[in-house]
Amino acid sequence: MPVGLIALALGGFGIGLSEFVIAGLLPDVAADFGVGEASAGWFISGYALAVVAGALGLTAAVTRLQRKPVLAGLLVLFIAGNLLSATASDYWPMMLGRVLAALAHGAFFGIGAVVAAAMVPPSRKAGAIALMFTGLTAANVLGVPFGTLLGQAAGWRATFWAITVIGVLALAGILALVPRQAGEADKAGSLRSELQAFRSGQVWLSIAVTILGFGGMFGAFTYIAYTLTEVSGFAASTVPWLLIVFGVGLFAGNTLGGKAADRNVDRTLLVVLAVLAIVLVGFGLTAANPVVTVAFLVLMGGFGFATVPGLQMRVMKYAPGAPTLASGANIGAFNVGNALGAWLGGVTITAGFGYTSPIWAGAVITLAGVAVMAFAAAAAKRSETRIDAPAEAPDDAAAEAAGVVRV
Repeated sequence: MPVGLIALALGGFGIGLSEFVIAGLLPDVAADFGVGEASAGWFISGYALAVVAGALGLTAAVTRLQRKPVLAGLLVLFIAGNLLSATASDYWPMMLGRVLAALAHGAFFGIGAVVAAAMVPPSRKAGAIALMFTGLTAANVLGVPFGTLLGQAAGWRATFWAITVIGVLALAGILALVPRQAGEADKAGSLRSELQAFRSGQVWLSIAVTILGFGGMFGAFTYIAYTLTEVSGFAASTVPWLLIVFGVGLFAGNTLGGKAADRNVDRTLLVVLAVLAIVLVGFGLTAANPVVTVAFLVLMGGFGFATVPGLQMRVMKYAPGAPTLASGANIGAFNVGNALGAWLGGVTITAGFGYTSPIWAGAVITLAGVAVMAFAAAAAKRSETRIDAPAEAPDDAAAEAAGVVRV
């Protein structure tokens, strides 16, 4: 295993913690700023939309630059954003801090995925991407629960101070461990060549699947603290421990999903997305049962994150000559899905459908993702069949006209 992957995972840990820990602290943040659930939810939705802007805008801007110093610069931006969040005195400074941190998020994972894939042989690319995203899953297994505990014990600002420190450590890791050659700019070296990737219909279909597949899980996850306390009957003090359970599912799903995607990307995504939809339906039906809820938390995390390596690998597969911007765009797509799920969940809660309604919204979004993935896989298979099919032999008349002698 290249040691540089550990550095990328460390950066992913800090960024993942910043993205996900807010879900466990959302009631506390909302109370501190005197806003409702839907307004507080914009700390998640706004973050996600800013990730999209960073994934596209910043990635496009740095196409010609060496990737290693770009990754370091993005972490500096991330540190600044979390420092602002830790010191925010009102709603809008907090939102600005979230946006700054999010701008770094999309470009870091988009460029980092390309760097990770370049460090290993072709047969291990999805596994390398999965290892980089292990930082993201570790943030959920360890960082989010203990960050939530820290926030409940010392105030939510303490959690963002801790994230700032982690960002500094991640920056040191990138500078020390990522090799220079892995940070080389694209050979194509121009934004125009990168944009050629978006002429592929399969790239767009992959992005659509990412939005819908990941949006389904986040439709349920964004308001999970409310679901656990108001529907399942858990005490607020147990939420961090339940997030550990969810994080265990993320870790297992990310690891196994990467291995499965290295064998067959499309089949893996179809199966995982279909099962995720079933899991969300089951969770919606049984959320009032605390024992069953624990099981569904594991399954939701597992199947939700099992899609990540395959989705990232798929978009890079169909943009082989210019993967950086396509990879960044797909990171943006994850967060469009995040924003979509969070927004729809907030709408259903505000409409009075209760705290299980975001789970049902997530199930509907995921089912749409299954349909798009099935179409994309079928189209890809037809295309491959046409390419691999031998040319038809000419009929007798055509053979004679062409001077072909049949044996």
